[in-house]
This record gives sequence, structure tokens and C-alpha cells, in this order.
Amino acid sequence: MSNKLTVYEMFESIQGESSFAGKTCFFVRLTGCNLRCRYCDTIAAYYGGTDLTVDQIVKKAIASKAEIIEITGGEPLMQKAFPELAKALLGKCSRPVLVETNGSLDISVIPAKAIAIMDIKCPSSCESASNDLENIVRLRKHDEVKFVLSDGYDYEWALDLIKTTELQLRCKYIHLSPADGQLDPDELADWIKRDKPPARLHLQLHKIMKVK
Repeated sequence: MSNKLTVYEMFESIQGESSFAGKTCFFVRLTGCNLRCRYCDTIAAYYGGTDLTVDQIVKKAIASKAEIIEITGGEPLMQKAFPELAKALLGKCSRPVLVETNGSLDISVIPAKAIAIMDIKCPSSCESASNDLENIVRLRKHDEVKFVLSDGYDYEWALDLIKTTELQLRCKYIHLSPADGQLDPDELADWIKRDKPPARLHLQLHKIMKVK
């Protein structure tokens, strides 16, 4: 197995989409994605990037003083050397290692000590048919799930899936996030207050702050 990965960019910023939101984070953004979500905000990462070895990536990541490290994309699970990278980061640092994934590929390749931040794509994404729902039973108790919602139909769809799969028993947190510019956070908050689902309102912090 090659130990090289195609990296679109690496940078330090503020984590914006999980229970770790607000913490400083070193991001390793891998190139390539198998989905084309309607509201995607990282289209540029579909292509391009630089081929780097696992050692090169790890060296730069552990040099950062950020509180957490996140492997993201694109879709990081597409790259064959992803498990090697995740294991190397876990072995070289004592900080949490997060893996943001779109939920369409088998998450069992994510090392046990890493924390999956898994999307479940709602109908408005135009990619809900790509969800690998077997991933729900592959979740670990420390993993997190997020739904990005564009409208009331997405919200009801997400609540139905949460209920029928007992999703709250399979992961640590469920996040309901309004899609930027498409669903009013106040409206989503009203729905959550009314229905009291086993999930939390989550705003995309990096969108509010306009940080990378």
C-alpha cells in the first residue's frame, strides 16, 4: 500500500462543526469527493492538491499547537492510505483526532481511537441516496453525527431516521445544522423546542465567523 495521500491543503483554524466547535484545530484536507452535494462549500477540493507521505503530513500536524487535529476533505475515506495516516496521527500525539466523513463509505476503516464526525445526507443535498445506512451500526459511542438541513422536509426526514434507527443510542451527539443561507436558525430552534428530539441545534461556526 502506498503511504502517499493527495492533500488539498493543511491549515490551522477554529473547528466549526461538532461538539469540538470553538477549539483550535489543525486541518488536513484531502483531495477528492465521491458526492456532489447541492450546497457544498469545498468544491475546490474536488481536484488538485499535492502528493505527500504520511510522515510529511504527520510532521506538520504535530508541529501545530492546535488543541485537536482533523482529517477532512473532500471525502478522506476515498484515499487508500487514510487508515495509515489516522493511525500515525493517533500514535504520535495525545490530542483528539477527528475524521469528518460524508457517510457514504464504510466508516469501519476509521481507527477505534479516532472520532468520526459523520454526515447523514438529507434530501435537499441531492445525495441522500448515497448514504450508507449500514454506517449507523458501525458508529462507536464516542462518534458524532450531523444532519445539514435546508428546509422543514429535511428536518422531518432527519427526525424520522433518528427515531427508526434509535440513532441517539449509537453515537455521542446528533447535530442538526441549518444550511447556510437556506434555513433560518431561529426557525430550526423553534422546531427543536417544539419536538424535543434527542439532538442539538448546531450552527456552522466557521460560516458565522467567515474563517477558513
